[in-house]
Order: sequence, then structure tokens, then C-alpha cells
Amino acid sequence: MLDQMSGKIKHRAPRNKTITLTEDERPCYELRLLQLSGESELDAIIDRTICQDVFEVIGWMPDNSVDLVIADPPYNLNKSFNGRLFSQQSLDEYEKYLESWIPELVRILKPTSSIYICGDWRSSAAIHKIGAKHFTVRNRITWEREKGRGSKKNWKNCSEDIWFFTMSDNYTFNIDEVKLKRRVIAPYTHKDGTPKDWEETNEGRFRATHPSNIWTDISVPFWSMPENTDHPTQKPEKLLAKLILASSNEGDVVFDPFAGVGTTSVAAKKLNRHYIGVEIDKTYCCLAEKRLEIADKIKYIQGYTDGCFWERNSKKTMTTVV
Repeated sequence: MLDQMSGKIKHRAPRNKTITLTEDERPCYELRLLQLSGESELDAIIDRTICQDVFEVIGWMPDNSVDLVIADPPYNLNKSFNGRLFSQQSLDEYEKYLESWIPELVRILKPTSSIYICGDWRSSAAIHKIGAKHFTVRNRITWEREKGRGSKKNWKNCSEDIWFFTMSDNYTFNIDEVKLKRRVIAPYTHKDGTPKDWEETNEGRFRATHPSNIWTDISVPFWSMPENTDHPTQKPEKLLAKLILASSNEGDVVFDPFAGVGTTSVAAKKLNRHYIGVEIDKTYCCLAEKRLEIADKIKYIQGYTDGCFWERNSKKTMTTVV
């Protein structure tokens, strides 16, 4: 199979579920992509993938039109995104980069909107500093990104941060939508023997717990997961689903200014939200459109079953979708 990103032939195992583009598919998906040339009404850009530089697009988006922003910008490290390079900068330079687009979000957001910005240990301090200048800081989520072999001269980096900001003190947070199902090790009971804050299921005893800002239940997409692509920093649908369910309602508009292969858009669609995704790379945009097409038929999000998020590697998270 010809890899659309490297141009090289890739031989994949029969059980590899990685989403790819065929030569026949790419032109079809390219026709679905949107490019803006001036100010646009919300109806013209909603539920669309915009293949363009976000620095051009954001100025043409309508005022007070977005309920939730989830931004996953390039981290402050040397990285190639389908041949497009991002070079590590000094912390001051990276802060200037963030300052070039974060303030632009203010105009398009509603007074009740929430903002999540992803980063790693190199970029996290800068995100907090610049975000705090324009929004109210609510929290920092740290999630376990267990992937890679590690380093011989440093601690293995297996965590990333997501900073949670809001426009005001009036914002959406649906706590009951994002509780985590945890297995009960020591099941307490009432005097009459009935379960105390847990339930018996066919899979065992579980309790729905309030989510903390440390997430250890996320699996990074890999070759046997139906959501996987060849994007080097693809976020899991489960991760985005948590943010979307917590900080938006059905019918709300979710905006991703660095959409990559469309994980935010896909999760929003599966959860009955509207989406706007902006991505400069055409191959990634086409992969996003293919994933959105698949989402018309398959609403499943791995790790999110029966209206609950389940611990990593539990039976409920291992369901295979063919």
C-alpha cells in the first residue's frame, strides 16, 4: 500500500486497522474540503473541515459563535508533520507563538465558552502563562501517554497536559457525563447488606467515581485500533470525548484550530455536537473526512460504553469494532 504521507510502500499486517487513503479516495475527499476567502457565516463553516492556515481562517469566523475550543498546537519540540517541520524554540519564542493566536479566540467565543489547550512538559508553562492573560484558569489535566521506549539519560516522558480555561464563571461542566467506572476492590455494604455506592454487574463490582485531573485510563491510538492513522501525534477519541462531554451540550459548536486528522471533529460528531476543524495539511484533512464518513455508521468510542468511561484494559474498553 502506498503511504500518502511518505510516498513509500508500506506493508501492513492483516490485523492492522490503520485508516489510510487510496489513490481513488483522495480526490473525492479533497472536494469536501473548505477554503475561506473572507468573512463567513456560521452556517457556511459548521460541520466542515477547513483546509487552510488557521491564522487566515480565525479572522473570518463569526463573533460569539463557538461554545468549546480544543486546541492541540505543535508542542515546543522538533517534529515533522507530513513533511511540515516545527522547530523547538526558546520558551520566550514559544510564548510569542502562542500569543499570536490565543487572543484571537476571544472574539469568536461565547461568554459561557470553555477552552482546552494541549501541551507537554516543555510547553505547559507557556500555555498557562499566555492562557491566563486572556481567560480564567480552571485546572490542569495530566494524562498518561504510555508510548515509546524511553531514554537512557532521562526519565521517560509518558505524560501530557491539557490546560482548562473558561471565558467567565458561567460555563458548562457536566460532571455526571464524565464519571469513571472503577472496579471495587473492597466493597462496603450497608447494614442490610446492600451495596454502598457501587453496583454488581456481569463483569464485576464497579463504582462510578468523580473524575480527577490525573487520567490513567487513556490508550494512545495504535495499529490495531480502528481510529488509528499514521499521524505522529494523534489524540485518542476517548480523550476528546471526555472534554467534549464535560464542557459542551448536544448541539453546541466545538472548534479545533489544529485539527490534524480530525479527532475532535469525529468525537464531536459521535456525541451529537457540531464541529469546525481547521488544518493546513491536505492529507490530514482528507483523513479527517474519511474518519467523519466512518462516524456516520460507527458511533462507538473505545473506552466509552453504556454512557460511562471505563478503566484502561478493562473488558468494556477492549470491544472490537469491525
